[in-house]
Amino acid sequence: MRSLFLLVLFASFVGSSAAQSGRAKATPSPTPRQITGPSAIYTPTQPLPAPKTRPTPTPETNPKLDDDVIKVDSALVPIPVAVLDERGRTLGMLKLTDFELKIDGKVVEIGDLNRSETPIRLAMLFDNSSSVLMARDFEKDAAVRFFRRVLRPERDLAALFSVADYVRREQPFTKDVDMLTQAIENFPQPAGATALLDGIIEGAGYLRSADGRRVMVIMSDGEDTYSDLRTTLDDVIKALQLANVQVFVVNTKDFENYKRTGVRGGNANTRTLTAERRMIEITQQTGGEVYSPIDEREMKDAFDQISAELSQQYILSYYPDDDARKRGTFREITLSVKGKPSYQIRTRKGYYVPRR
Repeated sequence: MRSLFLLVLFASFVGSSAAQSGRAKATPSPTPRQITGPSAIYTPTQPLPAPKTRPTPTPETNPKLDDDVIKVDSALVPIPVAVLDERGRTLGMLKLTDFELKIDGKVVEIGDLNRSETPIRLAMLFDNSSSVLMARDFEKDAAVRFFRRVLRPERDLAALFSVADYVRREQPFTKDVDMLTQAIENFPQPAGATALLDGIIEGAGYLRSADGRRVMVIMSDGEDTYSDLRTTLDDVIKALQLANVQVFVVNTKDFENYKRTGVRGGNANTRTLTAERRMIEITQQTGGEVYSPIDEREMKDAFDQISAELSQQYILSYYPDDDARKRGTFREITLSVKGKPSYQIRTRKGYYVPRR
């Protein structure tokens, strides 16, 4: 009887362990205005407020992943990199030995370099509040074209979220662009307030459950009028860094203003400036970019640029030797191309040491 008990226990242990394991390149157009800001390194106040406890969603779709998927374990820090020369042209022929990586100012070894062939896990957040009424139809068309251009059915998955006064996952991870298109077409009429910060944190939690390059594309004016008052910018950036998510933003505010006035820019109130700076900070800290198109052509160009960058990225891997004393702390990333100080490097600005 004892032997039978041990045998059952051993079989249960083995079963549990087994369950736990396991484009044509585009030429970017410089047309849409890229927003840049003065902040280069995010210096969080210590200690940072802990993000609110939220359940991490599990994708309903759990396809078998091929061997090229980046397996993101608790040790690996993936570093997505875009390198541009003096003319703003993307460089795609660099080698691992061309890069120099510093953590908190100290040169460290780069574990590996992967190219853009590694699969993408993408979450698109659609602002579906009443503030985006004028841009809605073209946003939907541009998003569908983007999915058709970016997603490689044999490798990539995308999910879709809508954000108003609540956050709703409209489509779980799928490789089927038709399903994403149907989800976009079925969006309810834009209405209500915007819980954008809560939506970003929920999207980061969803991406954190997936292996691969984790990317978030946000279509919004950046304003938040409904998130939990306890949710801060610190919370959002920390959630994104912990989930190793790169963020791109298509800011719809200038589009709305141009449709209304025929003038680029328009009047910027305090709320608009706060929203713009928030989006700049999020993208700079995660290695992404903000685009602010004013018309249909620039909206299309913005999506084309995001698509081009994803198709030409380098993915560096860093395996930190952080000891127990650094758990939960923020560590600064500095990356350069040796002997090329004029090259522009777009990458994440740091990572959090896992608490384990």
